[in-house]
Formats: sequence, structure tokens, C-alpha cells
Amino acid sequence: MRKLQAAVVGLVMALSCISINAAAATPLRITQLQRCGDLLETRQPTFCLQVPGLEQGPSQVRINGAPLAADQIDHGAGQIRVQVDAASTPSGPLWIEQQGQSSNPVWVSLGSSHVVAADQDAVAQNRDGLTTYVDLVSVIIEEGYDGIEEARRLAKRYDAEVVGAIPPLNTYQFRLPAKNLEQRDAAVLRIGSEVSVDAVVIEESGAEKLVERDIADPPIKTSEEEVSNRFLDAVNFYQRRLEKPSDHIETHPVRIGVIERDVDFDAPDFSDYLGDCRSDMTRTCVYARDAQAAGGHGTTVTGILAAGWDNGGSNGFLRALDQVGPGFDVIVDRNSDAGITANIAASVNLVEDGARVLNWSWGIHRIGARDVNGDPVDSLLRSGIAMSGYEELLEEFFLWLRREHPDVVVVNSAGNGASFSSRDDYRLPSSFVTDQLFVVGGHQRSSKGVDLDDPDYVTRRKASNSDMRVDITAAACTAGSSPLAEQTGPVHCGTSYATPLVAGVIAAMLSINPELQPDQLRMLLRRSAMTIGGESDFEPMEADDLTAPILPSERGNDLQDPDIGHSARLDMFKALELAVESLKNGR
Repeated sequence: MRKLQAAVVGLVMALSCISINAAAATPLRITQLQRCGDLLETRQPTFCLQVPGLEQGPSQVRINGAPLAADQIDHGAGQIRVQVDAASTPSGPLWIEQQGQSSNPVWVSLGSSHVVAADQDAVAQNRDGLTTYVDLVSVIIEEGYDGIEEARRLAKRYDAEVVGAIPPLNTYQFRLPAKNLEQRDAAVLRIGSEVSVDAVVIEESGAEKLVERDIADPPIKTSEEEVSNRFLDAVNFYQRRLEKPSDHIETHPVRIGVIERDVDFDAPDFSDYLGDCRSDMTRTCVYARDAQAAGGHGTTVTGILAAGWDNGGSNGFLRALDQVGPGFDVIVDRNSDAGITANIAASVNLVEDGARVLNWSWGIHRIGARDVNGDPVDSLLRSGIAMSGYEELLEEFFLWLRREHPDVVVVNSAGNGASFSSRDDYRLPSSFVTDQLFVVGGHQRSSKGVDLDDPDYVTRRKASNSDMRVDITAAACTAGSSPLAEQTGPVHCGTSYATPLVAGVIAAMLSINPELQPDQLRMLLRRSAMTIGGESDFEPMEADDLTAPILPSERGNDLQDPDIGHSARLDMFKALELAVESLKNGR
């Protein structure tokens, strides 16, 4: 009997150890942080967090380094709700500490722009076979009207509820009493005919469908891809030139908003960003929700900016500048899974939180778009009615940006449809023409054994969208993060990954000279650019240029350059050099 009791006790202890070890093996991570409760509440907003790895027992929630009081935290089933006093707390990083562990820091924006995503049972297939929201739409109120008052009046009239808002754009999200698409479309027509309504935005599919992937024909050596933009030369120049006391170059911190969902903090590339990153004021910091795997779109895009070095995966450009840099904040946020509307809500909040650069590695094509060969584009499609609403929303965003934040730059991927970026009836948002939107195409290392500065060193990435609206190209292929240290990361290709190379060098330029305005940044990027050789002896037809041709004025005094007119290839080193020179020129 005693032997049996001893065996039972031993088994219980063994199971307890297994349970403890299993719990310890689950890292403390924040995988979700979203506004909840009343999204229109601005004084005491509530946020809901999902935190795998959080155990029973004491824990501490910190925002901007300060602990939240116990009465501001509510522990529920698998979820934490925190309430923040917006009057006394600025937007900033939030993380959780427990038993010596610190979670990944996520950015809590106390801005007023938040929208909700549809539930699984509140979406349907439309006639084009696309998933669309049944009961959620966003209404853009005409200028001159009090947005929230008019939104509430309209909601009452149409038996709807105001559930979300982007107040700076006078845009409010309605939950309609619609049970099917026929009822929704009827309500959209009626609301859209109101004198006070500029446009009604409907959502098609969820945010997870907006990633741009181009995996065909990856390069053998991704190291040659970053060489094509003089990545390491730029790092060396920033470190060497800015550490010279004789130059007296004072750097300035820059905040970058990355419109992505999450980042894998278990990957070696990001494992040292946990907890209070800003305890070291000069280092790069990453704030994001945690992803389940290292191969995600957000992890790869963010890695090009901020991944740790020599981990076998990606090498982040801004991270390499830590030795002499001012401290870059890389904020990864997509607000919610409510598609394009959420992307814009997140962008508005991040700009109001101080972001000077937004990285938009996303875009959409209208059904019926054609590629350069005349074949239908089959990626990231939206219907005509959805595109018209998105176009109005994006127009409101850029008008607001120009009016309220004229120094902010948005860097956008040209897309991977082998189509035309400038046709606003077929491609958004890259077709917008504004000084504050930089459009980035993709190139790839050619097979020719020529020098780096030779126009034939790279060739156009065939999938990359092109034409006169593209401002500059960068390497489209990169090594992604890997789950294990010293393990080679998978290759990812697409204009999504060319975009953060440009966003990163713009952030570095602004850290050198924060007075640079968007038109000046564009001029310096294109003046410093290398060129890409033409693929034939004939001029491209129907604006099938890879980028807008480089004008003699963009070459400065170098009017005899034989490559004038060819496409612009990002030169990160020369761009930083011109940023330093701009300080001497007083601009």
C-alpha cells in the first residue's frame, strides 16, 4: 500500500513538473492589442490584450515605463482589459512583466481613430467572388458638417449604430441592420445620396489578404541584392561620418510607422526587443504584436528596417546605425483586421503620434486591371464599387496630411501585378500624385558580370508594377528571419520588401537633417540614384518605364551623364551623403 502511495505521489510530482515546464516553455507575449468597449470614448479608452504565457499570480502592466494601477486592469478569461487615462498618458509602448519575464512591447495609440473588423458570420461572397462585409460600412462626411453629430443623425435615420471613427478625415463606421448584401447595397445607395455624405466605403476581404507576395524566380544570393543599393556602404558612411567630432553633425530621433499586423519576437532577429527597449536612448526599438512564425509578411518587412545582425536571418538597416544613431522607433500597427479602412486609421494615429515616415507595403488592383502584356491581373483584386470608396478615403487622407502634417512621407510599394502603378482606376494607393507619396518598384540582380555602378548590374523584376508614377526602385528580394539562430532565412521577393529599404534610408536622412521636406527628399533620392539599363533599343511604349525618367535637373550639375533618362535605382550611400551636404547648404 505504501509503495502504491509513493508511486502515486511520484506520478503527481512528475506531472506537476511537466506542467510547470510546459508553462515555462510558453513565452510571455502580447499577440493582440485592440481598442474595445466604446471606440468613441477618448478620455478613458479601453484596450483588450491577448497574452499567451501569462500565468496565475502577480504581474505588472507598464505603459511608457510606468506601471498601471490595479484598478485600471481587469483580468478575464484569456484576456486582459486595461483602461488608460488619455489626459495624463501619452501614446507609447506597453508591455507586461511577470516572474522575471518581459513581454514584447506593443504601441498603444491614444488617438481617436479606430475601426472594427467584421465577424466571420458577418461577411459574404459578392458577385465577383470576393469576400465583403455585410453590415459594416464607413461614411465620409462632407467638410463643413460636424462629423460626429451628422454621423449620429444619419445612423438614427437608417437604424444604424456608429461603432468606429477616423475623426480627422470626418469618417465614421456604421453597423447597418443589414442581413444580406441586397440590404446592405440598398442602404449604401440611400446613405450615399445624402447631401452631407461625400462617399460610402465598403470593405472587401480582411487585412490578411492584403500582403503582396512575389515568390517566382528568387535569386541564388540575396547578399548581392542589398549590394545593388549600396546597403553596407551606407551603414559604413553613417557610422564613420557621424562619429567624427570635427563634423559636429547632431542626429535627431525619427519615428517610423509600419502598417503591418505583427512581428515574431521569438525569432533571433527580434528576441532582444523585449521589455523596456527605450532604456537605451540611442538604440532602435520595435513595437509590435507578436506573430506565431518568423516567415510572416510583417516580420520580413520590419526585419529590413530593424532586425538584429548576424543571426542567420535578416540584417536591419536602422539597427546597424545604433552605434552613432539617435534612436529610431519602429512602430508596427494595423489598428484592426478591417482592411484598407484600418490601414488608414492606423496611419492617422501614427502620424498624430509623431511618425515622420510611414511604410505602406500594401496596395490593391481593380478587377479588370491588365498587366504590361495585356493579360488580366489576378492579385489583390477589388470590385469597382469598393475601389471608388477606397479612392475617396485615400484622397481625404492625403488632403489631411498635406494640410496638417506636410513634412510626413508615405513610402508605398508599386505592386507585383506587372501592371501600371499610375492608373488610378486600376491601382491604389500608388497612383496618387502627391509630393508626400513615394512609390517604390523592384529590381533584381542581373546575370551580367559588370561593375556595381553599371546600368546592367540589375534588371527590372518582371512582376513589379512600373511606369512614370514609380519614383525609385530597390532590391525586391531579401533574406527573411529564421526561427533558429545561425539558420539561413527563406528568400522573400516583392515590392513589399523594396519599400522598407527606401523608408529606412529616408528615416536616416531625416535623422541627419530633420528640416528636409518631402519634395527635397525625393529630389535627393533621385539625384543620388544609380541607373538601370534599358531592355531594348527602343523607347518604352505606353509609359512602360520602370520608373519616371531621371531628368537633367535631378542630376544636378552632372548634365553630361549618358544614363540620364534611365530608371532610378536606390543608392543608399549617396542619398545619405547628400543629406549631410544639405546641412551645409542650409536646406
